[in-house]
Amino acid sequence: MDLIMRPISGRDELDLFCRLTYTLDHELADDLDAGRRRPEWMWVALRGDQLVARAAWWGDPDPELLDVFDVESGAVDEGIALLEAALGAVVPAGGTPPEYIRFVPPDWREQPESRRVVEERLAAVARIGAQPLVERLRLEWRPGTPIAEPSGRLLFRQTQGRDEMIELMARVLDGTLDAHGLDDLTHMTPAESAAAHFDRELATYRSPREWWRVATLPDGEPVGFVTPGRNAYNPVIGYIAVLPEHRGNGYVDELLAEGTRVLAAEGVPRVRAATDVGNVPMAAAFARAGYVTFERSVNWTWDPAR
Repeated sequence: MDLIMRPISGRDELDLFCRLTYTLDHELADDLDAGRRRPEWMWVALRGDQLVARAAWWGDPDPELLDVFDVESGAVDEGIALLEAALGAVVPAGGTPPEYIRFVPPDWREQPESRRVVEERLAAVARIGAQPLVERLRLEWRPGTPIAEPSGRLLFRQTQGRDEMIELMARVLDGTLDAHGLDDLTHMTPAESAAAHFDRELATYRSPREWWRVATLPDGEPVGFVTPGRNAYNPVIGYIAVLPEHRGNGYVDELLAEGTRVLAAEGVPRVRAATDVGNVPMAAAFARAGYVTFERSVNWTWDPAR
């Protein structure tokens, strides 16, 4: 029987799309309603009435991530064919495919079935040109976890607007351990990277910018910043960083405590955050603050020349 590859017709085909399952399934309906997904970005491969593969992109207003890619057991070739067909429709001619991200258990390498599934998906996207970028820890602080009291070494004030944030964000890219930041610097300036990050992520928060904090020394010199907020899904520590000249003094712990304190005061049910596995100092700071790793992500990208 021939393989039919097509986008879903709309929300009425979500049940069909979800015959294969993944951790993001519970978000799909709301994402469609909010415009973070579109039916034409959600593709299925069907053999008769059997769903053998699916793929979906997320973004607003354009597709920014390929974050759903699933295949029935033994149907990897069909999954690759689906991705090739869908990419031709979702990505403009000559464009670079959006990053592929898959959320995985914290110990996915130690679980044979999880490892098989993840490595199968990664091998599939590799066959159409994707390359590994980074593996990240997905972290969570839960109410009742102690928050360190201020030490008095730093003062905290609200940010002074977009221009100050972009200036500080550009400065922290000097010596950054963040893989996405390093990737940005291969094709844009620090200021361009900071502006893109601000507009793509921080500017979309559904929470007051008055929650954001700049940490300073008593004389007013900035040492870093933290942006607690709410994205479309959770309360988050969106961005946290110490300026290069002030690293190594333990200020990140105080910034993280302040950002967590701001959100805890709002009575949130959790605080989410993420950092690269390779950013050992930041991962250690989250651990000291009582954040637990509830999940990881693997992130792959395509060469812009593809």
